[in-house]
Amino acid sequence: MLPAFEYGAQVRVLRNVRNDGTFPGYATGALLLRRGSVGFVRDLGTFLQDQIIYSVHFLEQDRVVGCREEELQLASDPWIPSRFEFRDRVRARIPLGIQGRVVVERGTEGEVLKVVRDAPGGVAYQVWFNGPNALQVPESALDGQGMDDDES
Repeated sequence: MLPAFEYGAQVRVLRNVRNDGTFPGYATGALLLRRGSVGFVRDLGTFLQDQIIYSVHFLEQDRVVGCREEELQLASDPWIPSRFEFRDRVRARIPLGIQGRVVVERGTEGEVLKVVRDAPGGVAYQVWFNGPNALQVPESALDGQGMDDDES
């Protein structure tokens, strides 16, 4: 298991980071960092011997937060913002189909399983809609669940 980021690397967090109860002085669930925030790798360690955890100092917020590798990218890499992130609840804005057959009706609720920032045509999401499979859906085909997208 080799780290993707070196000490001192400037990185960007890919999703909102909320307090999981381990960050003192903030309520569990409180927003600590907005997706897109930039910081510097201070240290790294492992969790359960199979995940690298990076201690990242976010200077603008003056917070040191533990982040998993999949939550980070190099700050020098292009930043592609997204409306939704992992676990967000969404609704289909239009009927969704596979090979001309509608499999998800307009208005059906689902949950984002993965953000695909490098999809052809822009950001897309793998969304589970209570069916047997997840669908990859373009951002334009989804609405939020009545929440402020910036706070999700």
